[in-house]
Amino acid sequence: MRIAIASDHAGYRYKCLIIDHLQARGHKVNDHGTDSDESCDYPDYIRPAALAVAKGEADRAIVLGGSGNGEAIVANRVPGVRCALAFSEDTAIWGRSHNDANCLAIGERTVSPELCLRIVDLWLDTAFEGGRHQRRIEKIDAPSSASPA
Repeated sequence: MRIAIASDHAGYRYKCLIIDHLQARGHKVNDHGTDSDESCDYPDYIRPAALAVAKGEADRAIVLGGSGNGEAIVANRVPGVRCALAFSEDTAIWGRSHNDANCLAIGERTVSPELCLRIVDLWLDTAFEGGRHQRRIEKIDAPSSASPA
């Protein structure tokens, strides 16, 4: 699988850990940065990784930060990207099985290194269930006629 990966400074350590893990599993990894733990602005790195999925250059993306929240927000602004913030085995599984997440956000400050890799593996190995969940995804992707309040 082709996987885009990116982090800010607060997710850099886990990004390196995940890259090694993914490559050991035979995945092709495209690293969109950052390249150190020096303070940086996460949108500069997360958006290109999410765009790689939207453009078909990557099958999935993994984005990392301190909490993963900002990274998920940036990724979800890219049309065609469904980014799930996972902090447990269940949230990783549901992000794929129910939401067909093609992007995974993880917070380095919220999970252990061991749980981080378990989340990655579960997310990669879990299939989308389709059915009622497909109908819901179609509603997310449909143009809305509702105007903001």
